Amino acid sequence: MNTFRVIEVPVKGMDCAECAAHVQKALSALPGVESADVLLAAEKAIVRLHDGQVQMNAIRQAVAAAGYSVPQDDAPPAAASFSKTVLNLFGLVFGVVLFIVVIGEGLGLFERITELVPLPLGVVLVLLIAYPILLNVARAALKRQIIAHTLMSVGLLAALLIGQWLTAGVIAFLMRVGNYAEHFTAERSRRAVKSLAALAPQRARVERDGQESEIPIDQVRIGDTIIVRPGEKIPVDGEVLSGHATVNQAAITGESMPLELSAGAKVYAASFAQLGSLKVRAAHIGQDSTFGRLTRLVEEAEAQRADVQRIADKFSAYFLPVVATIAALTLLVRGDPLATAAVLVVACSCSFALATPIAMLASIGAAAKNGLLFKGGKYIETLARADVLLIDKTGTLTLGQPQVTDVVALNGLPADEVLRLAASAERYSEHPLAEAVRVAARERGLALAAPQNFRALPGIGLQATIEGAEIAVGSQRLLNGQGDIDAAAALENSGKTTLFVLAEGQVVGVLAAADTLRPEIPQALAAARQWGISEICMLTGDHERVAAALAQQLGVSYKANLLPEDKIAIVRAYQARGQVVVMVGDGVNDAPALARADVGIAMGAAGSDVALEAAHVALLRADWLLVPAALHIARRTMRVVKLNIGFTAVYNLLGLSLAALGILPPIVAAAAQSLPDIGILANSSRLLRQNTRL
Repeated sequence: MNTFRVIEVPVKGMDCAECAAHVQKALSALPGVESADVLLAAEKAIVRLHDGQVQMNAIRQAVAAAGYSVPQDDAPPAAASFSKTVLNLFGLVFGVVLFIVVIGEGLGLFERITELVPLPLGVVLVLLIAYPILLNVARAALKRQIIAHTLMSVGLLAALLIGQWLTAGVIAFLMRVGNYAEHFTAERSRRAVKSLAALAPQRARVERDGQESEIPIDQVRIGDTIIVRPGEKIPVDGEVLSGHATVNQAAITGESMPLELSAGAKVYAASFAQLGSLKVRAAHIGQDSTFGRLTRLVEEAEAQRADVQRIADKFSAYFLPVVATIAALTLLVRGDPLATAAVLVVACSCSFALATPIAMLASIGAAAKNGLLFKGGKYIETLARADVLLIDKTGTLTLGQPQVTDVVALNGLPADEVLRLAASAERYSEHPLAEAVRVAARERGLALAAPQNFRALPGIGLQATIEGAEIAVGSQRLLNGQGDIDAAAALENSGKTTLFVLAEGQVVGVLAAADTLRPEIPQALAAARQWGISEICMLTGDHERVAAALAQQLGVSYKANLLPEDKIAIVRAYQARGQVVVMVGDGVNDAPALARADVGIAMGAAGSDVALEAAHVALLRADWLLVPAALHIARRTMRVVKLNIGFTAVYNLLGLSLAALGILPPIVAAAAQSLPDIGILANSSRLLRQNTRL
């Protein structure tokens, strides 16, 4: 029997989608590797392999053969600082060289230098400058691959062949500078993701056997007692054992308002204890914590690529042969080797591949910091086209904390006995209405019986045996044609949710519960319409009268008396009409409908594994204003993506035309080659400042 395991492999040196594709191809070709996903922003590969068949050395060698590296350890902060200094230095040098290029070309200095320096010495200088790039091109050629630098290298060699070694040298230098520009662009796109991961504390103060010590987070065990002092980050998910503190959970929920927490409260890793001290029992640690899962989902969101990105990647694959054809035609028609070299040098294929992911990664990382988790670029792209918003009522439009307001006894049973039977039957149910019934029984001091033969009836209610009697609690579907009950109709007309209590098949009472509408709902729905939603429909299992009252209050349409499978059918019906459907729910009761929608949004997903898995977009705090914020971010991101692609297309069209006509010298073409990367970076950087407040 084959067993598989999944490992994460850090990969250094990737600057664009083409780099990631080469690493993915190299890893996928290894015997024993089932699949490989390479994430450019996270700088890692997720490899699924047959256990015991692939060694780490083989993976390391495959990555190295592709032209990249697997580091032994993460680079220290000093290395990152040094890298930044080097990039800044190259930026300065680039400006100086560009100035010299323009002035030198105009004054004819290049011709004089070319005449003074012997050609062999010039060739050696060029090869020394271009050596790393030429080596990568040669490696790719041996594997029958064409990379972004292939055409530029051909242009460089063409300049050497006609004796223009100084032109070739400047081209080589600018190619190196372009490499650093691409690296800088990729690093900026990773910044939001990396800064998110950096919020997690790496050490914890643990109390064991009465002794307190500070240890690395990977040495903490589940059940350990963690001590958190004022001004410190909480290192684990867990439960407060003792103490009282004001805790800021912005790293998880994006909400800056602190919470007052004491014994029994749940806390999350990366939260910040502003005032007070806590002792916390560790429940989830490191990658298993809520923050760890969120960080991993943000990193892996890159794998869910938008359709526009796939199109751009395909275009990039055809772009290089097209440029080669234009260069060949230039040489044949004009007979000008310098113009041919300029065509090969000016083309920028990497920018097409960068146009979409740079913008997507910037948005995903920035949104995650504000409590809004997109699981991939394809959901941003789809959300930008959404026109239908479906909303689950209980726990989504409402606070999900209903209270029993009325107990109507029928057929001679006392009201307290009706409530006691219902609460006993609901004793182990997780539905919000069940909790409301139990709370009402506790408040009246009623002693609950232990239910036997408990059975949930999805979309209807439940059944259980209480003290030998068959008790059922649920919606009107339980009545089986017993007719309307006047007391229930009056309660439903006032907007309350009703629960019918049956004993041995006979109705013995009606319970009414009311929930509180979230205060931000009207503003959020108005904003959603502003961002392209043309139809809003509330879905609920409640009775028609209850749904109608709330829908009228909100100004939306509704569908009532729904079973879980009915919600899926409604989603499909809208999709069959060609509409793009967004479904908003709590991610638990409506997980199938969320998964079936074009984009499923789960409310208040922090701390809920089910909600995080069910949704395409997770709102980490229960704030309805995040729904229109997600729509706004999606539309803004797609505008930036289209601008990136448009700018890149115009640059290449103009650059290739001028180069082919002999207007653009090879040196100027090489200097201009980094312009698309810089433009994409500048345009996409706007997305790093996402605002989820309307």
